[in-house]
Amino acid sequence: MSTAQGARARARTEVTAAIKDAARRQLAAEGAAKLSLRAVARELGMVSSAVYRYFPSRDDLLTALIIDAYDSLGEAAEAAHAKAGEAADPVRRWTAVCEAVRGWGLGHPHEYALIYGSPVPGYAAPRTTVPAAARVGLLLIGIVRDAHQGVGLAALPLPAELRPEAERMVADLAPDLPPEAAVALVAAWAELFGLVGFELFGQFHQVVEDRETFFRHAAVRLAGSVGLARP
Repeated sequence: MSTAQGARARARTEVTAAIKDAARRQLAAEGAAKLSLRAVARELGMVSSAVYRYFPSRDDLLTALIIDAYDSLGEAAEAAHAKAGEAADPVRRWTAVCEAVRGWGLGHPHEYALIYGSPVPGYAAPRTTVPAAARVGLLLIGIVRDAHQGVGLAALPLPAELRPEAERMVADLAPDLPPEAAVALVAAWAELFGLVGFELFGQFHQVVEDRETFFRHAAVRLAGSVGLARP
């Protein structure tokens, strides 16, 4: 790459980052539904046509912000899991990931709302968001898989009428796990993000005061719900 090409690439990277930063500020002030490329351009002192060269539409910018948010969350969860240690007991690894999800959500409330709040009217996330969105789920599946292959999982109930759906889930998500574990994992995944969402969006007001202790207890309970137990 020539010097001129390198300079252009760096300039494009810097402008792209500035556009995203301005868009995140707009998310915080107005919400995702009101995200506007024209407003971003005004804040940056750019003409609208210049912003469209980086993001052809509002949806393209939203998609970039969503992927960045999922990746940031995934990196936080993966770092917490690594710090807990692969040799740690499964419950400790599980709770480390859950607490990292909560910590990231509290530190990035508007980005959390973007990916786990109300859908943006008129926007449908493309499949390009899936790899980033799956990072936390795959981490939790990996913890359960390691336990299943090692110390084993506690017996998990499964109603007969749910077995066909459970078998479909396990085929799609983790073919090496029992169907019971797939159902429990999906439920725990939903509960984890629901707990964080309730805290962020005010549903725990005047209900839960010591929220850190409450969440830690809930995370351990979720670990038990997927069959994990301390050795």
